[in-house]
Amino acid sequence: MRKTIYFLLFAIGMMFSASASAATEQNDKPFVIPEIKEWKGGTGTFSITNSTRIIYPKSAEELMHVAYQLAEDYKKMFGMELPVEMGKGRSGDIVLELKKDKKLGNEGYKLSIKDKIIISSPTTTGVFWGTRTILQMAEQSKNNTLVKGEMRDWPDYPMRGFMLDVGRKYIPIEFLREYVQFISYYKMNLFQIHLNDNGFKQFFNHDWNKTQSAFRLESEYFPNLTARDGYYTKKEFIDLQKLAERLHVEIIPEIDVPAHSLAFSKFRPEIASKDYGMDHLDLFKEETYQFVDSLFDEYLKGDEPVFRGKRVNVGTDEYSNRDKAVVEKFRYFTDHCIRMVEKYGKQAVAWGALTHANGETPVKSENVILTAWHNPYAQPDEMMKQGYDLISIPDGLVYIVPAAGYYYDYLNTHHLYDNWTPATIGDKKFEERHPQIRGGMFAVWNDHAGNGISCNDIHYRVFPAMQTMAVKMWTGAKPTIPFEEFDKKRLALGDAPGVNIVGRYYTEEPTIIYSQKSVKPGSSSGIKKIGNEYTVSFTIEAAKEQRGTVLFRSNDTEFYLSDPAEGKLGFARDGYLNTFNYSFFPGEKAVVSIKGDQKETQLYVNGKLIETLDKQTLYFNEGGKDKMAYIRTLVFPLEKAGNFNSKITDLKVENRK
Repeated sequence: MRKTIYFLLFAIGMMFSASASAATEQNDKPFVIPEIKEWKGGTGTFSITNSTRIIYPKSAEELMHVAYQLAEDYKKMFGMELPVEMGKGRSGDIVLELKKDKKLGNEGYKLSIKDKIIISSPTTTGVFWGTRTILQMAEQSKNNTLVKGEMRDWPDYPMRGFMLDVGRKYIPIEFLREYVQFISYYKMNLFQIHLNDNGFKQFFNHDWNKTQSAFRLESEYFPNLTARDGYYTKKEFIDLQKLAERLHVEIIPEIDVPAHSLAFSKFRPEIASKDYGMDHLDLFKEETYQFVDSLFDEYLKGDEPVFRGKRVNVGTDEYSNRDKAVVEKFRYFTDHCIRMVEKYGKQAVAWGALTHANGETPVKSENVILTAWHNPYAQPDEMMKQGYDLISIPDGLVYIVPAAGYYYDYLNTHHLYDNWTPATIGDKKFEERHPQIRGGMFAVWNDHAGNGISCNDIHYRVFPAMQTMAVKMWTGAKPTIPFEEFDKKRLALGDAPGVNIVGRYYTEEPTIIYSQKSVKPGSSSGIKKIGNEYTVSFTIEAAKEQRGTVLFRSNDTEFYLSDPAEGKLGFARDGYLNTFNYSFFPGEKAVVSIKGDQKETQLYVNGKLIETLDKQTLYFNEGGKDKMAYIRTLVFPLEKAGNFNSKITDLKVENRK
């Protein structure tokens, strides 16, 4: 009997010991992007509730905008209003503080999650990045709970960015505003906007005058210079920069001269080069310098210039180096542009080209940043010897050119995650955090103007790249999470608070996202659009429809019951009209399904595949010597029903993956 009692007491003791061990087990490091540098796990969780306040101290009123931004973003994501107050925090609050810490630098932060959340940093930027961590943790929680613990986090590189070519494809201002938010959510801090460029003349009858070109900013100095197929007013561009400033992102505007300049030479034919191609400006003419100086002056002059930020990119890439005279003139022009920008108090950024244009004419290097993109154009070690700071943007690793068949359509994120940091520039590897390598960028170039690529197609490509590159520029060379795990977990995070660019609804299994028994003309739905891999199905009792009759629309896309040209089922987005070879007879009843993904769009009627709109090949010139891929994808619009006569029932919107 006594042995039995001893055994029971021993067993009970072991149970309590196991329970106590479980209760004191430290929390694992939370998954966020970029990965946190240092983590000390606590026990238990912290719940954000309706009584949680966001607090900032009276001694740091500059944190007020960070507090209100956090409250705004939290409401967008979770529908919960968190009051913002100045004062002292209590249990259950989120407290923002400014506190000195040399190790954290200008962007690092300390985050403590115990009975209250405390985000502290030497700077408002660091505190802001800490709020992004809180939001990402909450986004992955089903009940607004965060694991307790303490973290310290800071970036390896101070400049972490993305560049978008809007010259060869017009990108609406609304998309750029969403991208500012997207960039900020992943603690990236640079957004370079490539404002002018031109297509390749072989796709335009080998005629420069017919070749696509565009300059995307409103101009009062040169009103007819601005592209007619899409541009940004000065106010829109200023407001975009103000949004970026609130979200701690710097916009670097780029005016690319003296190559990639067909938009300028079409406007002023007298400044076009007769020797090197019309997309080159003539560097031997005084009129070229007068024009370029005036153009930059329009956006840089005054107390409230259009270009608000600290830096401006002046281009200076891929000009001919055919003879010594043009090389020396190109070097002179580059130096001229650098000093011109500096005259307005800005730091000059330029595409590296000074190995390609090796010569004797001096080009200013002090306080100048080169974007190191292709080593034969600018050998990075040599540029650093000359005194330049660099942004690492190696073309063979981080250039996306959608559907072009060269560089990358989608970046090799696995290779980048395992092997790349800004210290790798092309085939050269430098020490990590080299003081002259300020950071890195990746880029989307829309080289093939007219290839059917949509803004949504661009985002499909950028989303995984942004998440990966954010890790590699902040966390650096040694993330602790294996790529396979990272690549799965990253999908639980969205674009940004309140932003869902391609209508992505991440679920492990197929899910019905939205359904409606009957769709009334002009009605609004609870979902704007559906992308990635989806099926939209409905039953139609067809009536006679006028050409141009819309079934559903969103702000950038229309899906037609009867397209404007031929009266077929089809869709229009980004200035492209794509149609299925199918139209309804009045009185016809059918079950329709549209299936889409990142490669194609399919139409099924009564379960039968009617047509697949996939990648086409367009051929140009004699014998089809030159060719271009043409993309026909669709992010299906659902925001509002059109004014149709047909009867639409049993609408179902399904996320297939």
